[in-house]
Amino acid sequence: MRRMRSKKRLTFHFFLLLLSAAGILIIVTATLKQDSVKPTVVSNSPEPSAEPSATPDPTVAPTATPEPTPTPVPTPEYEEAVWMAVGDIMMHKPELPGAYDSKTKKYNFNYFFDEVKPILEQGDWVMANLETPVAGPAYGYTGYPSFNAPVELLDALQYAGFNILTNANNHSLDKGDKALMLTLQHLKEYPFIIKGTAESQEEADTPVIVEHNGIKMGLLAYTYGTNGIPLPKGKPYAVSLIDEQKMINDIHRLKKLGADFVTIALHFGIEYQTTPNDEQKQLARKLVAEGADIIAGSHPHVIQPYEVLDTTDASGHERHGLIIYSMGNFISAQRGDTKDYGVIYKVTVRKNKSDGSIELSDIEATPTWVHRYLSGSYYKYRILPVEQTITAASDSLLTENDYSSMKQTLKVLRNRLRAMLNTDSQ
Repeated sequence: MRRMRSKKRLTFHFFLLLLSAAGILIIVTATLKQDSVKPTVVSNSPEPSAEPSATPDPTVAPTATPEPTPTPVPTPEYEEAVWMAVGDIMMHKPELPGAYDSKTKKYNFNYFFDEVKPILEQGDWVMANLETPVAGPAYGYTGYPSFNAPVELLDALQYAGFNILTNANNHSLDKGDKALMLTLQHLKEYPFIIKGTAESQEEADTPVIVEHNGIKMGLLAYTYGTNGIPLPKGKPYAVSLIDEQKMINDIHRLKKLGADFVTIALHFGIEYQTTPNDEQKQLARKLVAEGADIIAGSHPHVIQPYEVLDTTDASGHERHGLIIYSMGNFISAQRGDTKDYGVIYKVTVRKNKSDGSIELSDIEATPTWVHRYLSGSYYKYRILPVEQTITAASDSLLTENDYSSMKQTLKVLRNRLRAMLNTDSQ
């Protein structure tokens, strides 16, 4: 019994020993497992390196050369003014009675110009060839072949819008030296610019430069002759005659004095020829080559063509030269064979403000007709713009035959005017 109890006690102790051994084994195993697991560390910092890493040399990227910024080309700025001109202002004897007012005992020629006045008022420089002395009643009012008109004609020209009159022509000396001097005195009572005749050498030599809108026009005027009447003794300056070298010198002088462009009123050619002759063409083209910009021709009493020449100025700038060979009769009593037709020229003159170069643009040629009609016992005369009158078709003083004749003549004149455009020099 005692042995049994001892045996049981020994078994119990052995069992406890086993449990203790198992517990120790479990603890050791757990400890070893715990040492084999590394902790997870959350950090924004990089782990330290055993050796500091070398800082790499910075990479230098090649700098691109920027494209140069193009300099903007400035838009040219221009000054503009309008040049206008007409042909011969003549006063034949049949024009006088209808303009005379017996009550006032004066002449009134204003109505001659009523229909063209709105056109002429568009111009800055507005010029005409005054082909008659206006010496006053002491010399008698006469027509062809020796003219003298009432001073009231000048009132009408001012009324119409003219501000420049040239009078170097073959009728300048019709009534002699004293009548020419009286004519000049009368002209100077009006605000007209005058060129072509002179009271003294000093006056003849005085340059005429007329400025509008910042553009300066130099003005010259010459005639082929004076109907065989010699210049007054001791007065070579009285009427300016064509002399090629003198004209060239005059052009150069005006340009040196600051003229932006030069207009020459040139009385030349052969009466009633509808085309310019070789002498006209050679002279006019020579003057343009020497610096003239506009040749305003008169004398043939009929319209001749115009042409535009390409040339260069003294600075090498391209420019155009306008040659008008004949503007016909603006007002006269001549009839038939287009002697009763004239033309109003209108040209826009543009000055480049940066380099001073001149451009002639928008050249317009407006044919005109001198309409003669009976009023009471006398004829009256008025100047009509042909195309406008035809288009309006509302003039009570015109007949169907008048309209028909104007239409036919307009076609002829248009072809004649353009005959020398877009062609080689003839």
